[in-house]
Amino acid sequence: MEKIHVKVDWCEKNYAAVTECEALNGLVTVTNKTYEGLMKDLAEAVRFHVEGCTEDGDAMPEWLAAGNYEFDVELGTSALLRKCEQFTSLAAISRASGISQQQLSHYANGLREPRQEQRRRIVEGIHRIGKECLAIM
Repeated sequence: MEKIHVKVDWCEKNYAAVTECEALNGLVTVTNKTYEGLMKDLAEAVRFHVEGCTEDGDAMPEWLAAGNYEFDVELGTSALLRKCEQFTSLAAISRASGISQQQLSHYANGLREPRQEQRRRIVEGIHRIGKECLAIM
């Protein structure tokens, strides 16, 4: 199964996604207030885009025309933190990562972009929270 790379981030109180796939003959972008809604809208928008390109006579790879693909999602830091809000808090991520809650809030709101080392600490903190939850009997 082929993969369509998608970058997802948080902007203006919405999730936003953009595809990165040359086979699409352009970009597909969508926004939605929820991550689940975003992914549903993205699937629909890609299908609609492929149908439109095919109707216009553009050559589409068979795998794309047949819908034989899946999304390879890359979450930006703000989208990652927003997605985790349904499971944990910035305070908990702060304790687990050692990054101040205020700094995490700046990242979550898209006011600042963390360095790679900071992002690594955030991801490790989120994983630590998950492991602790799984260890509870």
